[in-house]
Amino acid sequence: MSKINWGIIGCGSIAKAFAFGLKGAETGKLFAVASRDQAKAEKFAAEHGPAKAYGSYEAILEDKEVTAVYIATPHPVHAEWAIRAARAKKHVLVEKPFAVNHAEAMAMFEAAVANDVMMMEAFMYRCHPQTAQLVELLSEQVIGNVRVMQATFSFQAGFNAESRLFKNASAGGGIMDIGCYTTSYARLVAGAMAGQPFVDPTEVKGVAQLGQTGVDEYAVASLKFPGGMLAQISCGVGVTQENVVRIFGTEGHIVLPNPYVANRTGTDTGKIIVHRNGEKETQEYLDEASNSSFGLEADVFGHAVLAGAKQAPAPAMSWTDTLGNMATLDRWRDSIGLVYEFEKPAAVLQTVDRLPLKVRADHNMPFGKIPNLDKPASRLVMGCDNQQTMPHAAIMFDDFIQRGGNTFDTAFGYGGGKQEALVGQWIQNRGVRDQIVLLGKGAHSPHCYPMNLTDQLMTSLERLKTDFLDIYIMHRDNPNVPVGEFVDVLNQHVKAGRIKTFGGSNWTMARLTEANEYAKKNGLQGFSVVSNNFSLARMVDPPWNGCISSSDAEWRAWLTKNQMTLMAWSSQARGFFTDRAGPNKKEDKELVRCWYSDDNFKRRERVVELARQFNVQPISIALAYVLAQPFPTFALIGPRILSETRTSLEGLNVNLTTEQLKWLNLESD
Repeated sequence: MSKINWGIIGCGSIAKAFAFGLKGAETGKLFAVASRDQAKAEKFAAEHGPAKAYGSYEAILEDKEVTAVYIATPHPVHAEWAIRAARAKKHVLVEKPFAVNHAEAMAMFEAAVANDVMMMEAFMYRCHPQTAQLVELLSEQVIGNVRVMQATFSFQAGFNAESRLFKNASAGGGIMDIGCYTTSYARLVAGAMAGQPFVDPTEVKGVAQLGQTGVDEYAVASLKFPGGMLAQISCGVGVTQENVVRIFGTEGHIVLPNPYVANRTGTDTGKIIVHRNGEKETQEYLDEASNSSFGLEADVFGHAVLAGAKQAPAPAMSWTDTLGNMATLDRWRDSIGLVYEFEKPAAVLQTVDRLPLKVRADHNMPFGKIPNLDKPASRLVMGCDNQQTMPHAAIMFDDFIQRGGNTFDTAFGYGGGKQEALVGQWIQNRGVRDQIVLLGKGAHSPHCYPMNLTDQLMTSLERLKTDFLDIYIMHRDNPNVPVGEFVDVLNQHVKAGRIKTFGGSNWTMARLTEANEYAKKNGLQGFSVVSNNFSLARMVDPPWNGCISSSDAEWRAWLTKNQMTLMAWSSQARGFFTDRAGPNKKEDKELVRCWYSDDNFKRRERVVELARQFNVQPISIALAYVLAQPFPTFALIGPRILSETRTSLEGLNVNLTTEQLKWLNLESD
């Protein structure tokens, strides 16, 4: 294409500013506009066009001549329409804040990856030459090393409970609307000092005044960055402040009197004032602009699209920059206790695209049969041990379902019960209990006794809002308890319908054998599964006391002979086969302690070599190894972000031969 045909979704004031900027853009033009109200769309098109006018958002996405869309809707539906636009193969520019939270932002970028489109957050100030000039001055250390910076963006809107600025249902408040600017500015400055596009803070501490609608009317945060830089950021929709940025270094300070260059109907000339210690005269750097910041933003985006890129160059917002900004905003809100009503666990949180949850027709998830279980289980199992909020949990779990997964791993002890409660609420919200395989664990040391097992199981069922678990696994064994006592109590729960099948995690071969001999002798159900560590890398030192690995030759022979189902935890060796590991990478102390050995690094070298041949990431080879064993295996994975789920599933496309398995395992040397 020679120029971009822009479609604008939403007809508010920010959409008008973008339309004005498009009039002077080099790379594109306004082609269509969409509103929920046909008359409003027609009025907008007449004022800012010529342009097509659509009375629905769906209609503009169906227009094949629209090549890119600008999402200018209220905050809570940014994610929905960005994802739908990406699926319609449109390039997408999303007004700030990119999403309501980090979880939504992940889903949006995953849609961009899946549909091979450009996507960017619309921080227009990042596209003004003033910002590039500031980064250059800081990189040259014109004020030495930055120690403290201050950024403020605040205005008094006048309280109106139904205004989007104050409405809880609209994700109102200062942090989301304009605090995102100050946060991004601080991260930009910290990055410039480190020679990077941005740096994320290590500490975020905030205070705020929450108004009668439950949103922040004004808020302040203190941020600490690697290297010692501190930032004080302030925002508000209930008070007017001095909207400037000040940066203090060891040899002077910088003032930006108009940092956000936010003129909506004209151009802004940037001004950077440098005060060097001991010098009476200041230096001023003026940055002329050829268009409004919104028009410049359209061209930064447009040039990237026309060049075939999926992300714009810094200082415009990259995907990782936006994700870091959203995570920082989450931390700021968390520190002041601001959770929007629609984000709370009890709310029936909708799917991120507001469409019914369903499995993708093109999924490649394999399934397996587990003894005594009446439904198939996905051979990848979603670990539910790290989700801290309902938005995060829902988006991770929804995505797993969409990718074909149906098996979820929980435990009584995860997060003091928080993880089970989130899983239970998600199951209830989605109505998927009959479709999923729910694996629960309990009786962890030192509470590994039959009585504890029963008490914890009943608590887990309550948290999970279910009458039964498909699979119950004892989290540990207690050799001081006769194995028959555990088999008896587990069978009592099977008979009562509370569990379907059961097994043990971190159990020895001897105790498993003894348990099943006891069950057979007494006409009872025995252990159907074992959940020990199993991976291509050998566990050098257990990450937790009482952990047992089943990766060696003796265990593999026993599992093969008995055809015991293995639910393998740390199936990808907790990141050993990613870039986090390497002989000279010692930052992750647990990774070093548990997995670093000469043999494991030799295996890792072979994984990397084979990954090149299959054109996948090394962790895909590690996963394929687990799934290719001559006994039934299910791999427990613990992705914390959506991209980790996506890249894990790439391993399902790799089929390893017996010879390759032996070579990877150093058995053919």
